[in-house]
Amino acid sequence: MCWPCDKIFGICFFLQIFIGLMGNSLLFILYMYIFLILPHKKKPTDVILAHLTFANTLTLVFRGIPNILLSFGISPEMGDIGCKAVVYIQRVTRSISLYTTSLQSIFQAVTITLSNSKWVWLKIKILTFIQPSLLFSWIINMVIYSEIILRNVANRNITDARSGYYAAYCKTETPHRYIVATFLSAIFTRDLFLLSLMTCSSIYMVNILFRHRKTAQHVRSTIQSSHGSPEIKATKLILMLVSCFVFFYWTNTFLTVYLFSVSGSNWQLESFGNYIASCYPSICPFLLIKNENRISRINYIKTRIIGL
Repeated sequence: MCWPCDKIFGICFFLQIFIGLMGNSLLFILYMYIFLILPHKKKPTDVILAHLTFANTLTLVFRGIPNILLSFGISPEMGDIGCKAVVYIQRVTRSISLYTTSLQSIFQAVTITLSNSKWVWLKIKILTFIQPSLLFSWIINMVIYSEIILRNVANRNITDARSGYYAAYCKTETPHRYIVATFLSAIFTRDLFLLSLMTCSSIYMVNILFRHRKTAQHVRSTIQSSHGSPEIKATKLILMLVSCFVFFYWTNTFLTVYLFSVSGSNWQLESFGNYIASCYPSICPFLLIKNENRISRINYIKTRIIGL
């Protein structure tokens, strides 16, 4: 084990979790403030993004803190209950992040659908689907990953080298390989389906915005069309969110599959995989904040009130 490398990983994890929590907390406070104090400023996507920031926060805390401790040579004494809880929350929140990002992309695609499209009826009903679908995603993911509660135990012998992916503080009591293969195949199929929906809806949305921009150029000035139009800002945000999620998701997936298939342990590669898995939750809020103009408006209103 490379002690300087572990310390570097620890510092990187600390900076990542600090920056990520700061961004997600700011966004979550903004949404709660709007829901409770300024409900007239609420947007339909706020409910989706509030769930996303909440899931991102849990991911950063329950994935980042154990890795920070391990990087500085502190073995967290979680016990079986703590181990089950940490890994369970990691898996559930990762899936919620995938689902909400996909739902956000689909919702935006539906809301900008052309009026003569056969899917226009969804514009009216999509708002009623958001909260039930989010609740369903939490319930179904909590049920799916309940097997973690049954099969995970605290890893009391970190020198135990064997096949199968496991953390330094937690390991899985592997059942029959066919059961593992079936479970992983089901999870992979679900994730692939959501990623496909996310990608297709984003491509569809970008196509609509691009055609709308070409039409709008006939009535707008060249400067207004090419700089700062809402369509261009929305397109960039969609592309950045989807691109970031897909990149970090597949990178972490390939690392996880590799670690699961090899014998022995590679702590540096495992730490790098955990760091990659936490990149999207830490970057996502700042991409959203960059496109969130209500923060400056709320600060302006507060300044005017204080000035009075």
